[in-house]
Amino acid sequence: MKKLPAQSKSTRQIDENVDKWLLRLYIAGKTPKSMSALSNLTRICENYLTNCYEIELIDLLENPHLATEHQIIAIPTLLRISPSPVRKLIGDFSNTERTLTGCDLPNKNTNFH
Repeated sequence: MKKLPAQSKSTRQIDENVDKWLLRLYIAGKTPKSMSALSNLTRICENYLTNCYEIELIDLLENPHLATEHQIIAIPTLLRISPSPVRKLIGDFSNTERTLTGCDLPNKNTNFH
């Protein structure tokens, strides 16, 4: 499991109760689809969660037991771990609006606290 932290901690927060959004991305190797999903997710996070997120990258080729343990049936799969509740989204995250809605991420019109 690799952690990809945001470049730095922002002084502003997306939500009063959320310091950092924890996202867990499940991939299977460095396939074009997996790398596209990571790239798209990172772009979305930088645009909408600037410096208030952490992506945990889990390669199921390296840790196949986690697929069963974490109930992953397709890849790439994204779990929004924090804030609660957990949300699951499957795909390459090329559709920004679908990703924002599916993970209940704030859009640029969200007021920062």
